[in-house]
Amino acid sequence: MEEEQRAGTAAAGAAEGGQSVKNEEEVKEEDVTHTATQGEEEEDEDALPHSEILDIFEEGLARLVQDPLLCDLPIQVTLEEVNSQIALEYGQAMTVRVLKADGEVMPIVVVQNATVLDLKKAIRRFMELKQQREGGVKHISWRYVWRTYHLVFQGEKLEDDKMRLKDYGIRNRDEVTFMKRLRKK
Repeated sequence: MEEEQRAGTAAAGAAEGGQSVKNEEEVKEEDVTHTATQGEEEEDEDALPHSEILDIFEEGLARLVQDPLLCDLPIQVTLEEVNSQIALEYGQAMTVRVLKADGEVMPIVVVQNATVLDLKKAIRRFMELKQQREGGVKHISWRYVWRTYHLVFQGEKLEDDKMRLKDYGIRNRDEVTFMKRLRKK
């Protein structure tokens, strides 16, 4: 709209004063150049430091967690946890309750067609997030953990990492035990 007005004004001025008429392309080029420099100035003025953007994002996530659908999530929620909870509500994921030897139950969310390896990765991610929130041990050797412990569902060891949880008969809210391996003599 502005371009048409400028072109019309330029043509009217040229007709009155005998000046040369700028064609539409020249007007557009000037407009684009003006807009680009104006946009750069606005970006410099509107740019926020990374820390402020993170604060705004975390505030937004905290408000999101107040939703009844997502109220089970911790205050320092990650986007991954929000997406997992939504997938759970839509039936695209399931919760596997992993019972540790000390009696703690870890609610691990995995997709419906997850493999044993996917479950192990989800357990690792769950523990990393828990450690970040609560402090504690800084490094866990997961190679050692999986050599020393295994997962058991209804007396059957989940040994094949490529096998799907469904093939073991694991469904939503089923309990899997985190059990120490017996030493072979």
